[in-house]
Amino acid sequence: MKKGILSEKKMKAKKEILRTIESKKDEIFQGIQYLVRIPSVVGQESEAQKWMAQLYRSIGLEVKKVVPSQDDLTKHPAYIKTGLLYSETRPNIIGVLEGTKSGKSLILNGHIDVVSPEPVETWDWGGPWSGHIEGNRLYGRGSADMKSGLFANFFALKSLLDLGLRPKGKIILESVIEEEAGGSGGTLALFSSGYRADAMIIPEPFNLQVITAHPGILYFRVKVYGKTAHAAQSHEGINAIGKLAKIYHRLIELDQERAERNRNSFFEKTTGRSCNLNVGTFKAGDWPSTVAGLAELEARISYLPEETEEDVRKEVEYAVDEIAIKDEWLVSHPPRVEWFGWQAQPWVQDPEAEVIRRFCQTASEILHFVPEKAASTAGLDTRFGPFFGVPSFVFGPAGGLLHSTNEYVELDSVIKTIKVLASFIVDWCGVE
Repeated sequence: MKKGILSEKKMKAKKEILRTIESKKDEIFQGIQYLVRIPSVVGQESEAQKWMAQLYRSIGLEVKKVVPSQDDLTKHPAYIKTGLLYSETRPNIIGVLEGTKSGKSLILNGHIDVVSPEPVETWDWGGPWSGHIEGNRLYGRGSADMKSGLFANFFALKSLLDLGLRPKGKIILESVIEEEAGGSGGTLALFSSGYRADAMIIPEPFNLQVITAHPGILYFRVKVYGKTAHAAQSHEGINAIGKLAKIYHRLIELDQERAERNRNSFFEKTTGRSCNLNVGTFKAGDWPSTVAGLAELEARISYLPEETEEDVRKEVEYAVDEIAIKDEWLVSHPPRVEWFGWQAQPWVQDPEAEVIRRFCQTASEILHFVPEKAASTAGLDTRFGPFFGVPSFVFGPAGGLLHSTNEYVELDSVIKTIKVLASFIVDWCGVE
């Protein structure tokens, strides 16, 4: 009888929460707009973090700032060197609500940093920081990736507190920096500083899917040296641009070869591809009237759990060598392949873990369908969870054009995300 009464009270509380969220749509959308309008390109997160601290304080959370320690982070096997400096102007912001009893604890994590919106002149709707709403879409850099999810974390907890419901388990809201650069100074720094819980959810934009895996990710650059000469005697020089262009085309071929060879249906659910090789930058020369003496490209390659990092590196280096051995200049001036930045191992979370089974049950009650489990082909901060014994997964809204012009989030999916997260706090942490 007692169990039935408690269940009835829980159901009543969840209905009240859902009604509250539904009635606060305008407030939610305005909050996301405001956050999108604060530029926070990775490395420049200060102003946006000030606002997140204010948000957390507004609902009575204990707000803490955590500045990463470079010395401590470099000792961890998951550390990725970014070249970014850590200081008081780039803190992680944490909002802590201590539990009232021995309920399960939960981290709701999200990143405040966004990638560059360049070229800004290609954006519609007033530019990358407009937060423009058109129909069901809110546009702007970071609207989907992932300021809407970050705000969803906040509002999920706020909806409970506004009704006088207090979680029994500890809730930790985290607004982290530099996820787009590998996450070392953000989520890894917080775990390393002692912020742990029974589970962690990150509402990255994956169309209301439950994401439990991602591929390994490696960054590399290729440098080619040519021979400089005055443009008036350009025939006496060796242009590094043309030499590197050959390698670029071979890497594009390698991308297609790997896509056809490496098939994994679990990883293909989200994008239709299991792995990718992308050339993200191509830089060469320094003067129009000089034959380019140096050209370099930087690229990102992903690989599946069934592959090894060593084999993937060899594949890239062999592809570069294939071009070099066919070119007389490159034979005597070999291209350099350098591995830098992101060096992340594949991450796989048991999709049958207790927290995921319980989350899917809660989500199905709200969404009226069981969320599909899938893998991401992008790197996620959830990968740090296993190092600290914290089961972690992703569940977030739908959006499009991430890292591209006219990025947007679908607003109805944000409301659904908030409803699911708020209901899961009730089911996982318990409430009074």
